[in-house]
Amino acid sequence: MKHIIILFCIAVLTTGCASHQSERVEQALADKHTTPKYKDPKDPFEGVNRTMWDINYDILDKYMLKPVTQGYVAVAPQPVRSGLVNFSNNLGEPANFLNNMLQGKVDGSMVSLARFLVNTTVGVLGVFDVATAMDLHEKEESFGEVLGVWGLDTGPYLMVPARGPTDIRSTTGDVVDNMVFPMNVLASNFTIFTAVIGVLEARAQLLSQDSTLNSSLDPYSFVKTAYFQRLEFKVNDGKIEKTLEAQAEEMEDFEEFEGLLDDL
Repeated sequence: MKHIIILFCIAVLTTGCASHQSERVEQALADKHTTPKYKDPKDPFEGVNRTMWDINYDILDKYMLKPVTQGYVAVAPQPVRSGLVNFSNNLGEPANFLNNMLQGKVDGSMVSLARFLVNTTVGVLGVFDVATAMDLHEKEESFGEVLGVWGLDTGPYLMVPARGPTDIRSTTGDVVDNMVFPMNVLASNFTIFTAVIGVLEARAQLLSQDSTLNSSLDPYSFVKTAYFQRLEFKVNDGKIEKTLEAQAEEMEDFEEFEGLLDDL
């Protein structure tokens, strides 16, 4: 009899949760067409950013970037794509060397320097990633991450036309990284070419994730949340601590569940 009562209570709770979840979904869909009550402090320009998101995703990506990326993936053989990516990544090794050093990561700096020397010479200007085969794995660090380690906040979230999500700290970091040798001495057409390859490869990696994005209730918020989580992940070298608020919510949920078990 006791087991029957427990199963009945679980069924009632499940039904209640499902009903509550349904109400939340309906409310989320309704809120999508109204002004959100909650203002994200990291996104003070949300209205403008959402407009830019619509332009980027519904127009530029749908009719330009995605078709071009699909054509690039279909036409370019994988060895050619790998060579282009290796070549582009090799140009960023001096910046990796500097940014590792600014964070006190001496070992990472030495690895970045060694990778640049090996891949530029033996690897034919970086087309072949010989350094990785020698167990010298990439230690990618941006100046934006350096600023984050130094305690500088990201600043407001920005959705830039034809670029996508960014923030003041990351944009500043990108500008500084492009001033480091050899990027600062290369011709503009050459740097644009490497940037285009980077964009196409990044979009190619996301082709399989389109369904996940399209199925989310609010793709804009989904991308924004993923963007800041990735920034935190990179700044903390993969070590993300839960916020006190998240820990409090988990504890509250656990206490409610524990109380329910006591009642049963």
